[in-house]
Amino acid sequence: MVGERKLSFFNILNTIILIGVAICTLYPVWYITVISFSDTVSVLQGKVFLWPQGFNFDAYVEVLKDDKIPRAYMNTIYYTALGTFINLLFTAIAAYPLAQREFFGRRFWMLAIVLTMFLNAGIIPTYMVVQQLGLIDTVWALVLPNAIWTFELIILKSFYENMSSQIREAAKIDGASEYRILFNIVIPLSKPALASIGLFYFMGHWNSFFLPLIYLNDKDMFPLQIVLRDMLIFNSESDAALVDRAALAPQAMKNATIVLSMVPVLLIYPFAQKYFAKGVMLGSEKG
Repeated sequence: MVGERKLSFFNILNTIILIGVAICTLYPVWYITVISFSDTVSVLQGKVFLWPQGFNFDAYVEVLKDDKIPRAYMNTIYYTALGTFINLLFTAIAAYPLAQREFFGRRFWMLAIVLTMFLNAGIIPTYMVVQQLGLIDTVWALVLPNAIWTFELIILKSFYENMSSQIREAAKIDGASEYRILFNIVIPLSKPALASIGLFYFMGHWNSFFLPLIYLNDKDMFPLQIVLRDMLIFNSESDAALVDRAALAPQAMKNATIVLSMVPVLLIYPFAQKYFAKGVMLGSEKG
């Protein structure tokens, strides 16, 4: 009886805490969305709190009218799609030999790979390498230097190790090469793991800010995060002119851009959530 009361108290307290965390997490997103749909007068007078005042789409119309925002949006989609594809391809290929116990020098290579989580060349040497390769102001500067993330490689390697070795042995008996085993058998069976780490890769590229900042000089190649940074911090003359021309509050314009940057993530995450939950448990069981 006492144990049941303690358990009930814990559940109630846990529920209250989680509800509080959820409110603290979701309210900023809701507030930004509400501001973006409110009229200028209500925003400037500070009347907007929980619900839009003077509901309208003026901020979104003006944001999409400016060539800079749609161009940056398309750049971000392109960089994210290409980068995620390269990440998944390279990670899947690199994890396969590391998961084979007979791979020569397996422990050495794993140690060298794990060390990259704690030691790296630094920003300046990396920039010099990218510059010498002629990748400045190209999309390859954003996707090739980070083609494989160490933590995701370890996760996928653990998933490969938990797969039945009998499948690979049977394929070898049938005359299949290692490349065919990888691309026709192992990768198709690893869709949950690939979807899980793919979500991390997607989020990393979509929110990427620092790499485009140092590797891109052409403004036409800027992703959405750089343009959003300019609007939020520098409030450049072009952005001010856009606000004046639309007769809109600067907060509405900025928040509309932020909401547009969140839409793809909000649409993709619900479908990838089940794979994300599985990804947390990858490598925790032996089978």
